[in-house]
Amino acid sequence: MKAYVVQNGNYLMTEVEEPEVGVNEVKVQLKTAGLNHRDLMIKHRAGNNDTYILGSDGAGVVVEAGENVTRFAIGDEVFINPGLNWYKKSEAPPADFEIVGVPFSGTFAERMVISEDFAERKPEHLTWDEAGVFALSGLTGYRALFTQGQLKETDTLFIPGVGGGVNSFIILLAKACGARVITTSRERDKLKAAEKLSYDKGILTDDSWTEQLSDETIDLVIESIGGKTFNKSLDVLKKGGRIVTYGSSTNDEMTFDLRKFFYGQYKMIGSTMGSREEMHELLQFSEKHRVKPIMDRQFAFSEIDQAFDYLASQNQLGKIVVNF
Repeated sequence: MKAYVVQNGNYLMTEVEEPEVGVNEVKVQLKTAGLNHRDLMIKHRAGNNDTYILGSDGAGVVVEAGENVTRFAIGDEVFINPGLNWYKKSEAPPADFEIVGVPFSGTFAERMVISEDFAERKPEHLTWDEAGVFALSGLTGYRALFTQGQLKETDTLFIPGVGGGVNSFIILLAKACGARVITTSRERDKLKAAEKLSYDKGILTDDSWTEQLSDETIDLVIESIGGKTFNKSLDVLKKGGRIVTYGSSTNDEMTFDLRKFFYGQYKMIGSTMGSREEMHELLQFSEKHRVKPIMDRQFAFSEIDQAFDYLASQNQLGKIVVNF
């Protein structure tokens, strides 16, 4: 079968052996798969001499089930939960936590095999395109926003960077909760285009955030940009407020004023992906509020190189999907 892999530090389409189904596993014929920034960075983490199938998000139809499978039957429509081996909500992932797509074989293949525990039924309110990009962004956003960030409907959320898939999802979830949401972009046109997310206020990345937000009380900041914006985000957070970080698209290392931090009684919390329990909470929340991921562009599987180039350009607003 065809698969898109990383091999010797290079991305390429190739033929691979079709996986066999274990007793507790299902084989899924993929209909759609979603791109994430993790896919861009994975070649720096993969072993040079091995071949790994990329892709963390996907949705399709069960075409084979192991003899001990009880949750699914052939023909069921499912999506992949990429957060493997993390069952219950906890302070941190278990030691054997793994993400689909290196080293565990990913969704950029015509078929994949996965434990029945980490497949979920496709929500009826989602199209195949939406289901194929739902899980990683949705789960990452849900845990950061509600489990770690403890967002309430009376809160004001500040989230720098409106364009990415996770941040777009976080804005949708926060607005569904009833919170006030403020975001940023490097480009005024992108802020305008992102009005479909129904955020309450948008400012430019290069603006003075303290001036622009002087009349706001920021209860929660969710940061994914890292060193370039972290201190600016901290400057607008109210005393005693919460800052959650789930990523770092710029500098991983930075300095900040520790004395100012402890005098301000700030709370900083890390977040990564989420548990199966949180995935089920996300499904209930999204079905209740009809939350759907914002879609940007779609590509055929044969055009996946162009999809990667487009993702790397950082011009997207929402999710990029691949159709098989």
